[in-house]
Parts: sequence; structure tokens; C-alpha cells
Amino acid sequence: MKSIDYNFREIEEKWQKRWEKEGLFKVDLADQTKPKYYCLTMFPYPSGTLHVGHGRNYILGDAVVRYMIMNGYNVLSPMGWDAFGLPAENAAIKANIKPEDYTYSNIKKMKEQFSKWGIGYDWSREIATCEPNYYKWTQWIFLKLYERGLAYKKEAPVNWCPSCNTTLANEEVVNGGCERCGAEVSKKDLKQWFFKITEYSQKLLDDLELLTDWPEKVVTMQRNWIGRSEGAIVYFKLADSGEPLPCYTTRPDTLFGVTFMSIAPEHPIIAKIIENNPEKTKILEFIEKVKKESFIERTSDTAEKEGVFTGKYVINPINNEKVPLWIANYALMDYGTGAVMAVPAHDQRDFEFAKKYNIPIKIVIQPKDRELIVEEMTEAYVDEGIMVNSSIFNGLINFPAIPKIIEYLSANKLGEYKINYRIRDWLISRQRYWGAPIPIIFCENCGEVPVPENDLPVLLPSSDKVDFKPKGQSPLASVEEWVNTTCPKCGASAKRETDTIAQWLCSCWYFLRFISPHSDDVPFIKEDVNKWMPVDQYIGGIEHAVLHLLYSRFIVKVLYDAGYVNFREPFKALFTQGMICKVSSISGQLEKMSKSKGNVVSPDELIAKYGADTQRLYTLFIGPPEKDAEWIDTSVIGSHKFLKKLWTIITENSDIIKSAKTYNSDGGDLDKDNKKILCKIHQTIKKVSEDIKRSFHFNTSVAAIMELTNELKNVEVLKPEILKLFAETVLKLLAPFVPHIVEELWEIIGNTETIFKQSWPKYDERFIVFDEITVVVQINGKIRSKLVVNSDITEDEIRKTAMADEKVTQWLKGKEIIKSVYVPKKLLSFVIK
Repeated sequence: MKSIDYNFREIEEKWQKRWEKEGLFKVDLADQTKPKYYCLTMFPYPSGTLHVGHGRNYILGDAVVRYMIMNGYNVLSPMGWDAFGLPAENAAIKANIKPEDYTYSNIKKMKEQFSKWGIGYDWSREIATCEPNYYKWTQWIFLKLYERGLAYKKEAPVNWCPSCNTTLANEEVVNGGCERCGAEVSKKDLKQWFFKITEYSQKLLDDLELLTDWPEKVVTMQRNWIGRSEGAIVYFKLADSGEPLPCYTTRPDTLFGVTFMSIAPEHPIIAKIIENNPEKTKILEFIEKVKKESFIERTSDTAEKEGVFTGKYVINPINNEKVPLWIANYALMDYGTGAVMAVPAHDQRDFEFAKKYNIPIKIVIQPKDRELIVEEMTEAYVDEGIMVNSSIFNGLINFPAIPKIIEYLSANKLGEYKINYRIRDWLISRQRYWGAPIPIIFCENCGEVPVPENDLPVLLPSSDKVDFKPKGQSPLASVEEWVNTTCPKCGASAKRETDTIAQWLCSCWYFLRFISPHSDDVPFIKEDVNKWMPVDQYIGGIEHAVLHLLYSRFIVKVLYDAGYVNFREPFKALFTQGMICKVSSISGQLEKMSKSKGNVVSPDELIAKYGADTQRLYTLFIGPPEKDAEWIDTSVIGSHKFLKKLWTIITENSDIIKSAKTYNSDGGDLDKDNKKILCKIHQTIKKVSEDIKRSFHFNTSVAAIMELTNELKNVEVLKPEILKLFAETVLKLLAPFVPHIVEELWEIIGNTETIFKQSWPKYDERFIVFDEITVVVQINGKIRSKLVVNSDITEDEIRKTAMADEKVTQWLKGKEIIKSVYVPKKLLSFVIK
């Protein structure tokens, strides 16, 4: 049959409409005939159109969904929009339109793009976090935390973005800058709402052990962010007043080496210290200077250590020595108590500080192999050693001695054992318009009053009434008719909380709402959620490791403890895709795709020129999906050429394929060339299936299919039955990757149903090895093993196979291989000693 033209535009539009009409991705939650599989790709911020870099995780997710459908699973694959928050609002302000108009306009564009890419979702479950029927339940979750004492308001120094004019959670500060706009973040004292995530520090840490299908890198990032440490609280006190000044340390073994104490510029005791202090002005000037420094400037190992002496002294309880009290830029309120016992001889930061300000250095730990001399030290000694100048602890090895020292402190009421965590409570207030209002009312008679559940949602006032451009306080505060209300307890006049909830809370439970998206009286149907959760496969970027992923785990644990769900973790398996990078037209360097870098590739233009399947294939083929990959425009053509080649092979032979019988023999009736193709087909099924199961290595799967296709040119006469097997197998294997062309070709060779109602192909072990041979392995002239391998195995491959053979390795263990000789297809000989 003559080849038909590959009109990808008509083909892709045809199948996108058909999948939607047939409800290919619409899930029946009640279906008990198939095992459930919940595959979820992180929903996007609708703050602009998508480029091909964005497409990677959605295309990956769609390939997984289609693969699991063909493997007989009842697949839930929903999509929605993380529509509230700074990203959408900042973009709206820049475009000078209302946030809701900008948001819904982008949702429309992005939804069209998903469709053009051939991404399949159950759109009947679509949600947007800015919809009242969604944020009603976000507010409900806030109230559940409030009821359990896990939501509270307090004045505290918080991260402040001067560009976004709002507060930021610690997790939203990256390298000292705003995670959204990059502006340098400063500290500001404000009364804010927090979630007590610290109450769940140990649970969050312990349950990391449950996440066996998460990338170790993400688990490590969360473990480090939670930051559990064991040490002691030591009861230092001011020398003149006896005012307690407790200090947390993980190194009580160095207590006898304390020569000064440093406190954070934000420490509350400073207010007392500067009363009638002749150095008050100097101290306050230093504090103001440090407050302007970014977090990264204060914590960097290379940053200059600076401080100011307070004129006060503290008493070290272990030896009653009086040491000077300094305020230092590297001391932080966010860790421990905000007071640091400084041991210059055994802490590098303290060493640098002491050298700069001529503070004494006292050695209390000596290395086992040499003697430290203060005048000769160029850096702190921080390793294990023998305790000296440490009273009753002299002669002990320092690290093993730590429990004894803590026991001594406790017995003498000088301190106590303490577990500390680096994580701090989650700041959830935002001084912005585009977010869910915090459901709290303030009454002069009753104080803080939660909005009754029956009165939810607390609706945002119309943006027509609000100047939502950021001014440093919530825009809602200026809408008097909205702010002024009545107290639900006593009926008196009251005022609403005007801050909104950070968008992170909206995305911390959306995976639950997808299961019951239309329920009006509950946030989710418990029975359905308990059946379908946790998410079987979650796909998204690693940048969410200590933001969304940690917050979601916390919220689920709270709901678990409150009895609303019966699972402790939201995501069973996590896959974090690498970024797509491209050479920037501005810097000339390989960088993440961004409009500001001048390296964005529009998928719309690409699809118009080559088709969605070409974009999908190149995206999957570009490299290991968990690693960053470089987008090269000219390489896209290779993927398109492969699709055209496949199209030509199958359409030109479609009559033969349709009329051929299904091959069911054992291969004995085939000549060498046809048997080789038969074996290659089954090897490819095995390879592709294993690569998908092994961390979604679609790139090597695609390569294997291309290799199989190329093998056809080496066969002079391909039997119709083998050609049919090739066509049907290749189309099934490619279906999750390039679904449009596959569906069309599947129809051309005589099928009426969608290929996604077909089962994933299975390989036959009989055909995995083609033309087996036996290679004898000799060691020092004696036969030690016989290897059954493919006849076309290379010398390098036979050596690797032999070295992995247990019978061989037991003779090689602990021996030196002098030489090896390979007689092709017969013998591999080792000489050892």
C-alpha cells in the first residue's frame, strides 16, 4: 500500500477530541474490578503561558498515566490550579488587571496548552484554589488547627520582602532573597499568624522512614530542615542582676572553654541590658545595621563576624567564671535560645570573632597526636580529643563524655538535657489581597473569635472595592464594610482579621479535594479519601522539598490525629524531574528556561511546525528525567524524523499487517533474520517495561524502540507475522509517549477501539536470548564455569558477565589477574596469582 501523508495537525486534533468524548481519563472511584492508582502532577500557578520546560513534568505524568491504564489500573489523574497567592497577584499587578481576570485568562490558555500536548486529565474534577467552594475548606482546615492549639497569632521578627510588601515563611527565603521575586529579605517586627509545625517536628522526622519511594535527596533535605540535635540547656545568668540567660549547646564538652557569650541582635534581654547603658547608642546602631543584613549574610561561613560589647558579663555555671556578653551578627534567635556560649578554641565562628576583638582563647580539648598552643592556632580545633582544663572531666575523650557532662549539669541544677529542632513555626499571614481570608474575628469583649463553620466561606470583597496593590498592610483593611462585622459569640460590633492565608495552605490539601471535588457539606468524603490515598505517584520539582512537600505532610498528620483520615503520609512515591535548560541569548550560558534569560521555547510554535508528539518524544528522549537536560532546537528534528519513519513503515505495509496472522510459534519456523527480529521485539518489551518501572527512564525506553525499528533494515524478507508483531508491539510501547500518531496507526492497521484498552505487551523468556552459545571460563587452566550467552556478545560484555558470575568470583576473590585471553564464542581464560 502506498504511504499516506503524516498530517499530524489533523491526527492530533482528531484524537484529542475522541479521548475527551470517550472519557478516556474519567475515573470511576467505585470501580472494584481494577486496582486503584492515583497519579498526580503538581498543579501549576496560573501566572502565564507554559513553555517547553514546564511541559516536562506534565508529559512525564501523562506517560505514566497512560502506561498504568494499559497495565490494568483504575487511574485517577486530576488537574487544577494553585490560583491564590503572590505569583498570580504579582503578575496581575504588573499587567494592571484584576487578579481574578488575569488568573482565569491564564487558566484558559494553560488548559488549551495541556489539550494540545495531548495531556489527559479527568477534567470533571478540576479545582481552582481561588474558588469560594474550595477556599471555604481551606478556611475550615485553618479552624481545625486553631481548635487544636496549632494556629496562633504573636508579634515576632518576621521575614519581609520589600518588593512584594508582605511577610514570607522561612522556607520562602532562598539565599537571603524572596523565593518569588528575588528581592533581598529583611526582618520586621509584626503581629502575625503562625501554624505550630514545631509540635510535629519529631513525627515529621520519624515518618521519613515511611517514604521509601522518595528520592533520598528530598528526604535528606527535609531531615536537615527539621534539624534535630541533642545537647543541653545551660543555665548562664547575668553577673550583675542574676537574670537567667539560658543557652542551648550541642557541645557541653567545651563548657570549660567559654571565654565570652554572644546573643542575637533580636534577643529580648537586650531591652534590659541597654537601660542606663552608656553604650546604648552604639548598641542600637549595631542592631539596626544587622537587621538590614540578609539571612545568608549572617549565616555564611565566609561572612565577616561582627559584634558589639554590651558592657555586661555572664556567669558560666560550670566554673563560675565571669565572661563578657557580646551581641553578634552570627547569633540567631531562630536556633536554640538566641544565646551562644562562645568557645573560640573549638568553634570556628567564635575563633574568628575572638581574634578580631582580642578575646581570650582557652584550649579545653587536645588532639591525641599533638599539643595545641593558643599562639600558634590558625583555626579552631573541632575534632575528637582529650579533655583538659576541664576540672573533674580532665583526661576523658570529649565526644563520649558529653552524656556524663549533661548528667553532671542536671544533677547540680546547672542545666538539663535538651532535644532541639532547627525548624520554626510556619508563618501563614500575608498582607495581600489575593488569598483566602483568615477566618478570625476580633471582639473587644470576647477577644479572638473563630468564624463559625456554618458561616464559611469568609468571602473576599470584590476587587472593585479594593486597591490591592501592596502597601505593607493588608488591602482588606481599607474595606470598612467588609472589616466591620458582629461577634458570633456576643453579637457586639467586631472586626475581621485582614491578613490572608499564604497560598501554601491551599496546596497542602488539594490532593484530598480532587477525590470529592463537588462535595458541599464536607471538604472530602472520608470513605473515598481513605480508599484512594495516599497518592501512589506524585510528580513535581525538587524546589518544593521543604515548602509544599513538608507543609502537606504536616497538614495530613494533623488531619490524621483529628480522625479525619486514616493515613499519615500524603504521597507514597515521589518523582522530582530535572529542569529543561537552554543556552541564554543574554548570558551565553546554559540556564533554566526563563523569559528574562531569553531562552524560552514556545510549545505552540513547536507543535504548529512538528506536532505535539514530536515535542513529547523529544522531551522524554532528551535525557534521564530526574536530571537537568539541555534543549537543543536542531535535535527536535531527529524526533520528528523518527515518527515519520515509523509512519512510513506501518502505512506502507498496513495491508500486509492487517491480513497477517498472529505469530504463536516457538521460533523454530523462522530463518535467522526473522528470529533475530522476534528476539529483538521481546528484548525491547523487557527493556522498556523495566526502564519505566525503574524511575521512569523513558529516554532509554525510547532509545530501545528506535533501535528495534532500525533493525528492520537489516532484514531482506520479513515474514508478515513478524511484521505484524513488530507493528503491534511498537505501537503499544510507544502509546504512552506519542499517543496521537500511535492511535492513528493502530486504526490504520485495522483496529477500532483505542489502543489504551489494550494490555501492555509482555515478553516471552524463550525469545530474550538470540542464538545462544556456551563460553567456557578457565582460571589457571581449570574449567570453573560455563556461560550461556548471546552469540553476538562482545569481548567486553563476556568479561563483565564472567566477573559477575558467582562460580568465577569465588576463585578470583583476593587474587590478582595477571592476564586474560578470549577465544571468540568458545573460551575465556584468566591467569591469576
